[in-house]
Amino acid sequence: MPMPASNRRFSDSADQAACRALIKTGSKSFYAASLLLPQAMRVPSYAVYAFCRLADDEVDLETNPARGLQRLRQRLDAVYGGYPEGIAADRALADTVRDYGVPKDLFEALLDGFQWDVEGRRYETLDDLYGYGARVAGAVGAIMTLLMGNRAADTLARACDLGVAMQLTNIARDVGEDAREGRLYLPQSWLREVGLDPDAFLADPRHSPELGQVIARLLAAAETLYQRSGTGVAELPLACRPAINAARKLYAAIGRVVARNNHDSVSDRAVVTTRRKLGLVLSATLEAPLLARGFHDPALVQTEFLVRAATEAEAGRLPSRRRQRMADVLDAPAGHILQLFLEMEQRDRQARSANNPAQRLQTSVMMDVGKAG
Repeated sequence: MPMPASNRRFSDSADQAACRALIKTGSKSFYAASLLLPQAMRVPSYAVYAFCRLADDEVDLETNPARGLQRLRQRLDAVYGGYPEGIAADRALADTVRDYGVPKDLFEALLDGFQWDVEGRRYETLDDLYGYGARVAGAVGAIMTLLMGNRAADTLARACDLGVAMQLTNIARDVGEDAREGRLYLPQSWLREVGLDPDAFLADPRHSPELGQVIARLLAAAETLYQRSGTGVAELPLACRPAINAARKLYAAIGRVVARNNHDSVSDRAVVTTRRKLGLVLSATLEAPLLARGFHDPALVQTEFLVRAATEAEAGRLPSRRRQRMADVLDAPAGHILQLFLEMEQRDRQARSANNPAQRLQTSVMMDVGKAG
């Protein structure tokens, strides 16, 4: 798919600021991680995330999700046609995909994943679930890799591994939350193997040792992909490695919390503490320059189409030196990142308390006296 043909800039500094503000208020986790990226990477990263975030809202908040998805496809057509709609994220994305050579196929894969959600699709096997993870998360990993100036097939395959691993972790963490909303992502064949009927579980979601076995098995699959992704992180520009390595470690840590909770993600939602997050970010930053390049496993069959689309795409309009120039020094003050993580922890505690009637009054009092952080 060719890039937008126009040479003019669609976005301006106000559009870029709007994308940044959307990230800062909509996902403190992503925003904190983005501060570990070199400055040159943040503007295009915010544009991609802003479009993805608004796309998610377009489907989730639309009374007719299918209509919302159709609207998204129209917006994406406009971005790649060179006439983005009057939305800051769309204008910024149009510049980003042209400058960095991001093929439309990757965003179409993401929207296909949204389509599967709208259809209420379930997954019989782990391979089927990999197909879903490839679309909703692997595609984003491939996009980010292109923004970092790397178009090597092996690196892209590892980025897709990392995206799929993160999605498996999300699924393992949110089993109860998803089930209560009528959604089931666990491989149905695995549930039946341990004597659980998928429909019966959805009708009355409860934790059991058998369910714990299925969740443990899913986390083991995710861990394999986290390990595989390390060689891909080592192939990225040095200044980009801390952020991606931190994301890799933070998501893997969520799975370990689920495991410590006896693989019960129905009764409670696993949360990594602020102290642990900060320790992981520090270790990820120190470890990043030492990550070793090595043997690359083949891409997952389910992500091969993403790797192929990314490697065959046009290289983009930015001169190579500018596209790959990354700052040697990360300019985010450590105290700023610490404050963001503290805010994330406050939000996590409030969410947990809201789901626990016994803690609601206590939380209310704490907020009144300014101690809820």
